[in-house]
Amino acid sequence: MKKFLLASLLSASVVSFALAEKIVVAATPIPHAEILEQIKPDLKAQGYDLEVKVFNDYVTPNLATDSGDADAGFFQHVPYMVEFNANKGTKLKATVGVHLEPMGIYSHKIKNLKDLKNGAKVAVPNDPTNESRALDLLVAAGLIEVDQSAKLRTPLDVTKNPKNLEILELEGAALPRTLGDVDIAVINSNFAFNANLNPIKDSLLLEKAEGNPYTNVISVKEGNENSPKIKALDKAIQSEKVKKFIETQYKGAIIPSF
Repeated sequence: MKKFLLASLLSASVVSFALAEKIVVAATPIPHAEILEQIKPDLKAQGYDLEVKVFNDYVTPNLATDSGDADAGFFQHVPYMVEFNANKGTKLKATVGVHLEPMGIYSHKIKNLKDLKNGAKVAVPNDPTNESRALDLLVAAGLIEVDQSAKLRTPLDVTKNPKNLEILELEGAALPRTLGDVDIAVINSNFAFNANLNPIKDSLLLEKAEGNPYTNVISVKEGNENSPKIKALDKAIQSEKVKKFIETQYKGAIIPSF
């Protein structure tokens, strides 16, 4: 009888495993993939196997989500997604906000922005939304002024540049690797983490969290936002467990948005 019960339980487990529905999420490594790892057991208990596909850029995850190779993306904020949709013809939609990654100014050459020399080289992301965001941070640092009427600001919108800074537009993921060649670089926190830079300890200036529109979100292809597995993903990633993990793991360098 015991053997029969054991066999039945094992059989049921195999069937349950086989029937588990997969949720594929395209994400960048830190913090997104790390956060997703925390909810694997929670989704497993609901009959979902969470597969995290890790990418080191902002383009491929969106294309994978739009094509159906991934069910969702977790790496971007809404302004970037909206601009991406407009430029690439994708139909992506945000579901829930998870966290804010303050953008920071970093340097391997100076310890204080007051020491920035005339004609210094400044590297910024080359995608429209993050470039505009980076220029706004340079404005906050008192280094430049820009035309605030421009929706997405570029170096062409700089109206005052008293230090004659040379602004270099580079791919976001490559910015940490430029720190040996430029005087300062404005870097997204996820790419900073990938390069073992701590936004709290290593940045010369960090974005303020108050009123910041750049919350990182779960994104899906339009029409999939109400599917049961996306609803399960959204609920799991906005749990108290995830909030505590973000607060404990990143110690203020990344801020929960829920």
